[in-house]
Formats: sequence, C-alpha cells, structure tokens
Amino acid sequence: MPLPEPHPSCWTWLPLPRGEVAEPLARRWLGERLECAPELLSLRRDDHGRPQLEGGFAGWDCNWSHSGEGLLVALGRAVRLGIDLEWVRPRPRAMELARRFFTAAEADALAGLPTTQREPAFVRLWCAKEAVLKAHGRGLAFGLDKFEFEISHAGVRLVRCDAALGDPAQWSVLELVPQPGYVGAMAWRPE
Repeated sequence: MPLPEPHPSCWTWLPLPRGEVAEPLARRWLGERLECAPELLSLRRDDHGRPQLEGGFAGWDCNWSHSGEGLLVALGRAVRLGIDLEWVRPRPRAMELARRFFTAAEADALAGLPTTQREPAFVRLWCAKEAVLKAHGRGLAFGLDKFEFEISHAGVRLVRCDAALGDPAQWSVLELVPQPGYVGAMAWRPE
C-alpha cells in the first residue's frame, strides 16, 4: 500500500465514546496508515503538547482533535498540519467570544451575517483558526487575533498573519463536515 501524500484525503473520522481517551485511537489509525504496529509508533509530545512522529517517520506530521463523541486524525508528509473538530451545539456567547478573541474585521464580518448564520459561521472560523494554531504548534496561547480569515459561502481563506506563521499564501485550509452534527477544519503548509 503506498503511503499517503500531503493531501487533504489523509484524515479520518473515528467514533470516540464519552470517557474514552483519544490518543490510543489516533495511534491505531496512524499505525495502520504508516504500516506500523501502534505500540511501536514513535510518538512524543513537544514542549507545547503537540504530537510529533519520530524515528523512521521523519518528514511525517500528524495531529488530532476530539469533540463530543468524535475524533478527527490527520497525517501528511512534508507538511506541517493541524486539525480541529467541533460538535455543533448552541453557542449563545459566540459574538462575545468573537469580539474578544478574533480580529475586529472577523468579528464585524460575523456580526454582519443574518442572525441564523452567525453561530455556524463562528464555529467554522473557530475550527479554521484552531487548525492553523495546532499546525503552528503553539495552540490558543499564540493568539487567535494574530491572523485573519475571510469567510464566505465558498470557504475560509487566510488573508493576514503574524510573521511567526509565515506567508498566508503558503497555508491551505480545508473545511470538513465529517459527520452530521460536527464541523472541522484541516490546515497545512509545506514543511
């Protein structure tokens, strides 16, 4: 079986029953894709908690995210990638969070949407931002306001970012609907 290339198809949805730990399931899927027994997969966390493949898997990157009863796992070669999953549920404070943590332009764009579209757009934007931050490796501590997306019916596009994230044109973002009631995003850039 050929190994996966850095392509958006290198992700999967796995059911994650409440109370079950995500990493063993992620490790099992990664092992299958890399043709390695899960217990032999050399996987460690860096200083910021980001998973890293080591040993014979240099050049590969992985990431995972869980929410509700679901898990998304991603794998790519010669890329730095991140993935985020959110269970769709009411978020009555979405605009308050957007004003506090997103850029002013993103919050204004959300506020300009019809009321029924705000929460779904907020979750799409949140997933895209989290995916980029997970790929970067610093997570939310880096700051959701240090980069900016344009959001439309066609998708999200990174238009501005802090120099630590590199050139916005290097980033690809794929919005995902892995299962009914869930949304996600995968972000990657060449390594």
